[in-house]
Amino acid sequence: MVAEATDTTVYPSGMKLALIMVSIYVAMFLVALDRLIISTVIPQITNDFQSAGDIGWYGTAYMLTLCAFQLVFGKIYQNFSVKTVFLSAILLFEVGSALCGAAPSSIAFIIGRALAGLGAGGIFAGALVIIVHSVPLHNRPKFQGLFGAVFGISSITGPLIGGAFTDHATWRWCFYLNLPLGGVVLVVIFFILDLPASPESHKRTLHEKFRQMNVPGVIALLPAIVCLCLGLQWGGTKYAWSNGRIIALLVLAGVLLIVFSVIQVVLPDQATVPPRIFVQRSILSGFLCSCCTGAHMTLMVYYLPLWFQAIQGVSPVSSAVHLLPMLLGMLVATVGTGFTVSRLGYYTPFLWVGSCLSVVGAGLLTTLKVDSPSSHWIGFQVVYGLGLGASTQAPNMAAQTVLPKADVAIGASLMFFGQQLFSAVFATVGTTALDNQLATRLQSLNVNISPEQIQTTGATDLLENLPSGMHAAALVAYNAALRVCFIIALGMAALSVLGALGMEWQSVKKDINKNEKVTDEEAVDIETSKPREGEKL
Repeated sequence: MVAEATDTTVYPSGMKLALIMVSIYVAMFLVALDRLIISTVIPQITNDFQSAGDIGWYGTAYMLTLCAFQLVFGKIYQNFSVKTVFLSAILLFEVGSALCGAAPSSIAFIIGRALAGLGAGGIFAGALVIIVHSVPLHNRPKFQGLFGAVFGISSITGPLIGGAFTDHATWRWCFYLNLPLGGVVLVVIFFILDLPASPESHKRTLHEKFRQMNVPGVIALLPAIVCLCLGLQWGGTKYAWSNGRIIALLVLAGVLLIVFSVIQVVLPDQATVPPRIFVQRSILSGFLCSCCTGAHMTLMVYYLPLWFQAIQGVSPVSSAVHLLPMLLGMLVATVGTGFTVSRLGYYTPFLWVGSCLSVVGAGLLTTLKVDSPSSHWIGFQVVYGLGLGASTQAPNMAAQTVLPKADVAIGASLMFFGQQLFSAVFATVGTTALDNQLATRLQSLNVNISPEQIQTTGATDLLENLPSGMHAAALVAYNAALRVCFIIALGMAALSVLGALGMEWQSVKKDINKNEKVTDEEAVDIETSKPREGEKL
């Protein structure tokens, strides 16, 4: 067998390519924005609906459907038209956003969030698949490097936009905003994107395509994710960790995940994540890196603003502005890494350096004190942001480099799934750690308060309710509790180094598919398609 030497795909260029890429970035920005824009508008929503008991669902409903359907969409993109599936995902996201904006009740709002999360899962997976079909491999790092920048910008601007709409207009505009921008993306993709269906898809009947969806695996995976997220969301807050509901949810999640894994092994030809893909060295290493990145980035993005507000006493808007050093560091690193990888071809060294920088930056942030000067938290954030930006896109590049084009959708979905799931999990882990640490440390100051009371009192209101003579000691206790969240982030950043070390040294400039084993007898010259000197077919 002779391997194909060159990629014969005809890629779009010029204005057509520009419109496609801008549309994808806008769609990704809206999806990422919806994760955090809710944080500053929840109080007003609960006031309007008189629904304080539903607070947990406003954020959870979105993340549940996003995570649960992430891997499923990877399989859908593999078997059906990429354009049709992507347009359907955007439409679902738009319908969910419209329902959130016009919601007459809390239940309607939660349903809208779930629909938007479902669409977001399809947009995440589809965006990278479209890039694969629109840009040759050696040029993809330039465009994909901006993904990290989009996520960074949305992380900072989400709370700002949410607060601005809530203060000066209505919280409903946080969701109406998605309609015109998403509508433009729909129109551009509908008229401009032209992707050929995969040869494998043509060969399969509709029945075979649905059989490939691995329904038994989906039936096990979806409730597993729901149980895991709900158990972590409610544990230690709504219910005690020893409560039967929480134990049942976590045990059921573990059992269902084991069942899902067994199904993947027993039915490898239908598997949502075929074992041959998952056990590939770069995919397994990239998945570990993606999970760890989602964990430590979420902890930093959630709890650094809280440190600014609770310890330094700045406003919510100012705390978001104080995150700019991290954002700028990430922007510089993602764009610079993307262009450099396109020129050099190798992404692994940037993953190594970026992972190590993330560890150093996270470690420095664990040293923050009540009286730390601005030069410290600015410099520490820059180091962390540079590391994050240099390493965050390497797992996706690995999926595109080591997998054949037909499997890229599954590989990319796996990376996004790990990042989003661990983001949701560690947001809850951070909350539980902070509440328990703060309660323990305040109790040592003879302040009788429980983690549940901290949840209902509010992060920054807690210190204001303490006697003035205890304020300084309580501030030190609060700082120490927040540092525990940063230490957890440091641990996850350090774990990502193991994934980075396991990544294969591959180049995006190689024309021969990495999954096709070419023997000496099969080797051909890439440029001439003739046998090299001294070799034979």
